Amino acid sequence: MKLLVDEALQNAVALQLGEAGHDATHIRLLGLAGHTDDEVMARALHEGRVLVTTDTDFGTILALTGAAGPNVVLLRGVGDSAEARVAAILDVLPRIEYELSQGAVVVIEEDRYRIRYLPIDDS
Repeated sequence: MKLLVDEALQNAVALQLGEAGHDATHIRLLGLAGHTDDEVMARALHEGRVLVTTDTDFGTILALTGAAGPNVVLLRGVGDSAEARVAAILDVLPRIEYELSQGAVVVIEEDRYRIRYLPIDDS
């Protein structure tokens, strides 16, 4: 899976996801550190990457704009170490590949995950 790791996460997250067989890169490696959320989202969408983050702003932006992408994996309370975060991602990714291929925001928590399909329509 093609993943774009947000700057809120360690570079090691992208490295370990790459070692696990995913096409993963980090915002810092692309020279996008400090760029706006909109710029980060545009890059993920342009490259067909799933944005991996701990920043809830991305889901909020998708909900407010009704955008159909990019896909987002949001980590919530799964630990602060790169190892814990990667373990949580790798545990859930095989179960959510289809949903991400259709367009989704997936929230991974310590003991569960939740899926919201894109575009988010709360009306």
